[in-house]
Amino acid sequence: MARTLNRWHSISAACALLATCTVLAACAGPQPMADTRYDLGPPPAPAASAHMPPVKVLEVTAPQTLGSDKLVYRLSYADAQQMASYANSHWTMAPAELLTQRLRNTLSQSGMVLTGADGISAPVLKVDLSEFEQVFDSQTQSHAQVSARATLMHHGKLLAQQTFTASAPANTADAAGGARALAVASDDLVAQIATWLGSQAVVAAQ
Repeated sequence: MARTLNRWHSISAACALLATCTVLAACAGPQPMADTRYDLGPPPAPAASAHMPPVKVLEVTAPQTLGSDKLVYRLSYADAQQMASYANSHWTMAPAELLTQRLRNTLSQSGMVLTGADGISAPVLKVDLSEFEQVFDSQTQSHAQVSARATLMHHGKLLAQQTFTASAPANTADAAGGARALAVASDDLVAQIATWLGSQAVVAAQ
């Protein structure tokens, strides 16, 4: 009887030890990383500007490489021609959509912003995004780079066109730093476009 009890206690102790080891292994093992989503943050405070007449602001377009919610970066110190993206960090929507929202929000502070579907006759602003990425100059330093071409048309005629570029340093060499820097660069780019748009004769004369 005593031998049977000792044997039962040994089996119980072994089972308890195995369960403990299993729990510890599960805790110590690699855990899946949560996906972090970024946007451009709250819009900057409105800047004092002259009132502008209605303008149609079309959806910002972008190349296929920027057509998803991926947060793109480039290692310029290693291979400037190669682009990559973070596995567990994404935008809340594609960069072109984020920029469309920001552009319309900023321009609406100075006047009425319309879409291409509105039947009102007004100058049409078209923006083509070409760069929206975090560029690593070294393993520890990076900056945001945003470029876009703005085209102003009216009654089907080209009135003006200009390319704008903005950059901002990233305070950390990771996705969070890149997202913050890209938000700053985006606001700079939008401000440049808004100033340029306000200086166009067809807009100012309306």
